[in-house]
Amino acid sequence: MRRGFGVFAGVGSEVVRATAREAETLGYSTLWVNHPGPVDGLAALGVAAAVTTRLTLGVGVVPLHTRGPESIVAGVREHRLPLDRLLLGVGSPNPGALARVRAGVAALRARLATRIVVAALGPQMCRLAGELADGVLFNWLTPEYARRSAELVRAGATAAGREPPTLFAYVRVAVGPVARRRLAEEAERYAAIPAYAAHFARMGVKPLDTAVAVDAAEAVPGALAAWQGAVDEVIVRAVPEADTPEAHLALVRAARPA
Repeated sequence: MRRGFGVFAGVGSEVVRATAREAETLGYSTLWVNHPGPVDGLAALGVAAAVTTRLTLGVGVVPLHTRGPESIVAGVREHRLPLDRLLLGVGSPNPGALARVRAGVAALRARLATRIVVAALGPQMCRLAGELADGVLFNWLTPEYARRSAELVRAGATAAGREPPTLFAYVRVAVGPVARRRLAEEAERYAAIPAYAAHFARMGVKPLDTAVAVDAAEAVPGALAAWQGAVDEVIVRAVPEADTPEAHLALVRAARPA
């Protein structure tokens, strides 16, 4: 199982640069940034692109209900993102999520020769992602539920007569009491979002049940072992004790690929 690393797009450029360089050196497959509202994940990804040559770069994900395909294409070009190394993640909340994602993926494919990843929470979006995406990004879920979601993705791909897309999963990782408090705060924010509230209810778990929260860096590899075979790639979504290069580098090293 491959391993990626994910950071919050709103951290400083110096954090993105340091993390990207170290992730490439340590053999991570991918580096991801999110796209949180007004913070431009494509711009943050451009910072990582400028200091790496081999690392695949993912944005997870650009919301299609607030930023349409034309704007996304313009952002990819403006920040000179390498299409051969790019995983362009998109998603959408309801109402109208399925139609918006279907139309958005088609529009992006017509304009950009890159791989497109669809964020999927519910069963219908999992099937749609299997039908049309190059990759699927899961978020805030347990390994067991990831396996169930993967079955739905594969069913969608089979119905469309195509090979299943690559399966990615954000797994939040926090080490130490300060980071654990930050993780709990983030979990509360997501639990207040209707789509995620429904997601946690379907799984029958609390948000923190989907994360890795340990007291020492040495415990990270063992905690991530539960994901073996659930997806093609686990993305260690960093929840550091501080938004500094040093705190991020400590997590990159703790979760390094075997």
